[in-house]
Amino acid sequence: MAALDITVDLGCDLCTLMEKSRCRPTIVRKQQIRGFMFLVFGLAFFGAFFYAAVISKLMAPSHNPAISAIQRDRYYCFLVPLSLPILVVAVYFHWLNMKLFKHA
Repeated sequence: MAALDITVDLGCDLCTLMEKSRCRPTIVRKQQIRGFMFLVFGLAFFGAFFYAAVISKLMAPSHNPAISAIQRDRYYCFLVPLSLPILVVAVYFHWLNMKLFKHA
């Protein structure tokens, strides 16, 4: 029975092997909350970018200075289309470096 008293760090607090089943759900719950937060922030940033890049250009001119500045901006509407060639080059160099590393 001495082997059951070994402590294992599972992230929530030090648990013995006997308490492992009780400690596990809190870790899973924390990971689910963290994953949900990543999804929420990702969708919020995507929505803000999509509004700045596409939707604001299609709307009527606004009297709000912040929205008017977003409507007059021409940077974000070209950001994604002009980033795609750079992304292709970066992926090619990554692939090339992995091939050189594996065969070196």
